Amino acid sequence: MPDKHLHIVSLDVPYPADNGGMIDVFYKIKALHKQGIKIHLHCFTKERKPAEELNSYCVEVNYYKRKENLKGFSLFMPYIVNSRKSDLLLSNLQKDGYPILLEGIHCTYHLQINKLKGRQVLVRLHNVEFEYYNKLAKNERSIFKRLYFLHESKLLKGYEKKMANAGLIIAISKQDVELYQQLFDAQQIHFLSAFIPYNTITSKKGMGEYCLYQGNLAINENEEAVIWLLENVFNDLSIPFIIAGKSPSHKLYLLAEKCKHATLIADPSDKKLQELIANAQINVLPSFNKTGVKLKLLNALFNGRHCLTNKAGVAGSGVEQFCFIAETAAEFKASINNLYEHDFAHLEIQQRQNILKYYNNDLNAQQLISWIH
Repeated sequence: MPDKHLHIVSLDVPYPADNGGMIDVFYKIKALHKQGIKIHLHCFTKERKPAEELNSYCVEVNYYKRKENLKGFSLFMPYIVNSRKSDLLLSNLQKDGYPILLEGIHCTYHLQINKLKGRQVLVRLHNVEFEYYNKLAKNERSIFKRLYFLHESKLLKGYEKKMANAGLIIAISKQDVELYQQLFDAQQIHFLSAFIPYNTITSKKGMGEYCLYQGNLAINENEEAVIWLLENVFNDLSIPFIIAGKSPSHKLYLLAEKCKHATLIADPSDKKLQELIANAQINVLPSFNKTGVKLKLLNALFNGRHCLTNKAGVAGSGVEQFCFIAETAAEFKASINNLYEHDFAHLEIQQRQNILKYYNNDLNAQQLISWIH
C-alpha cells in the first residue's frame, strides 16, 4: 500500500503548543503521524523559533518568515493573509501533487489567487475571523488598534465570503459551521472538534479552595473577561479568586490589588497552571466571543472540578451539558456561592467521560484522513 502524504501549512510554529490554535495544529500532527500519514509541514514564523520536536512527526519541516508591520499591510487584503504570502512556499507545494491542509484563513493566500488549481485543498477554520476581529475592536481601548481591528474585520468578511467555497472547510466548532452556511452559503463545510493534549479525565473529587480564571492575558478579550469578573462578580465576594496567565497588563495588576480576595499569577509554568486548574473549586471562564472553541474550557473540564461559563463560552463546543451556565453578574455570583460549597463527586467525573465522544484525537484523525484520501 503506497504511503499517504499531506502538506500542512501552519499559521505559526506549532511547538510549543501553548495557545489554542497551536494546540489544535500540534496534536493534529501527532495524531495524523500515528495513523501513518507522511506530513510535509510548512510554518510561518514571526517570534516563535524553529522547533526540533516537529521533526519527530514530519518527513520535512519548512519555515517562512512572515512579512511584518507595513510590509504585510494592505488596504485590500487582510493583514493575517497578506503577511503570509510566500513564493518559496508555493514553489515547495508545487513540487508534488499531495493534498494540502491550510491551517486557518491566514494561510489561504495562494488558494485565493488560484495557484493551487487541480489540488485537493482543505482549510481548517479556527475562528470566524471577521467576527473575532470585530470583538477585538469592541474590547480595545487604543484608538489606533481599534481602527486596525475594524479595518481587518471588514476585509476579512469579504475575504471569508470569497473563500467559503474555495475548498473543503473543516470548522472547529458547530457554531462556525452554521455561521458560514448562513452568511456565506458554504456548501462544503464540516465540523471536526479540536485536537487536544488530553485523553483522560483527571479531575479530582472533593473540594478546592479558590476560584480560577486562566488564559492568555495579552489577548484583549481575555483581559476584558478578567476585568468584568473583578469589577462585577468578585468585587464583593469573600471567596478567593486566582487569575493566572501570560503577560498581564499593568492595569490588571492594579485591579487585582484593589480586589481584596484576588491574586494574580503572571506567566505560570505549564506544570503550575495545571496544578492551579486541578486544585480549584471552580474554574470561572466567561467569554465575550462565540466563535471558535475555548481550549482553556476543555482543559478545565478534563482536569478541573466545577466549570462555570456563559453561553458564548460553550457555543458550538458540544460540552454545554458538563458546564454550569450563567449570564449576568448576579447569576455568576449566585452560581459561585452555590458551587463553592458543593463537593465535586465521582458521578460528575464519570459523566465527563462522555466528553471523549466529542474530543478524541484518534477518531478525529481517522475522520480527517477519510476526507483527504
